[in-house]
Amino acid sequence: MALSRRAAILALLAMLIPGPAWAESRFSLIAAGDALIHRGVYNAAALKKGGYDFRPMLRFIKSRTAAHDIAFYNQETILGGVKLGLSTYPCFNSPREVGDAFLDAGFNLVSLANNHTLDRGEKGVLASLEYWEDKNRAVTAGSCADKEAGEEVSLFEAGGITCAFMAYTTATNGLKAPGGKEYYVSLYSFERAKADVEKARKKKADAVIVSMHWGAEYVFDPTAEQKKIAAELASLGVNLVIGHHPHVVQPVAMVKDTLVIYSLGNFISAQKELYKLIGLMVSLDVVKREKDGRIDIAFENVTGMLTYNPRNSVLGRYVIVPFDMMTEAVLKNYPEVYKKYAAVVKGKGEWQIAMRPAAPLPRKAKK
Repeated sequence: MALSRRAAILALLAMLIPGPAWAESRFSLIAAGDALIHRGVYNAAALKKGGYDFRPMLRFIKSRTAAHDIAFYNQETILGGVKLGLSTYPCFNSPREVGDAFLDAGFNLVSLANNHTLDRGEKGVLASLEYWEDKNRAVTAGSCADKEAGEEVSLFEAGGITCAFMAYTTATNGLKAPGGKEYYVSLYSFERAKADVEKARKKKADAVIVSMHWGAEYVFDPTAEQKKIAAELASLGVNLVIGHHPHVVQPVAMVKDTLVIYSLGNFISAQKELYKLIGLMVSLDVVKREKDGRIDIAFENVTGMLTYNPRNSVLGRYVIVPFDMMTEAVLKNYPEVYKKYAAVVKGKGEWQIAMRPAAPLPRKAKK
């Protein structure tokens, strides 16, 4: 359980000093990492009659995400659809059925800001935003079709708590939006984040959630830049930072009163090496306590869950498997794999995230 320092002090004072009780509101949130849709993934989802169905790949995750009020993921590849022409690395464009599957699984908070947002140019950005335009079940941030929308801050309400949601990226693979259309992808700067947080507070947001596409690929430790940005966001009063881009898991930590998930790793992809196939899902309760006009935001029941996304297994192609239902038929020696990557997620700080354990190995029959 993670409590902000202020919340801990307030909780102690409430026990020591009689007075009106704090009014409490809460909602549950779960976050997953990158949906990186390589050709192998969409070919595996192709239907003989035409179209695609990615839902079987998410079937073991759906009950986890649907059980939460808010479910986040990073849509790493644009959903421009088949009319734009599907494409894979290095310039992606994916079937729109990817989004359909994630919505079906309960995901409703989506980052569109990453280093692949501009992969297919202006047509790709607009085609992707066209897909998300009528998806009222989902809140998106990080890519907008016009200047007015680009200057707004996305808001959502859950459990009586009003949240602002912003998404930024630190890189676009050298690609640039057309002149005057920088709102196609939200590039991070301290000044931009500060202005957005101020807008959020003016709109009476109780909590601020920031999605950050940052860091170095395939590196398990946060970079100096990641730590710098985390400190900047903490200084602005951001409550939760959800990080992605390294394609591997990184630690979860408290930076002052800000909960920082440095990297959730890949959620679904066609990458090959084992360390790129291990992802992280983080679940938590966002808690608002209010009294006499004072509001405090805290996090409780913060728990990490490792996932595995092989190209093929006895469960099917590219099926995402939580470690708490893992078997040796899916991943040999999985307890040792779990131990290694759970240690990465927990990090070495004073505060450490709780981790959902891996499934136990079956007992060997006695001779």
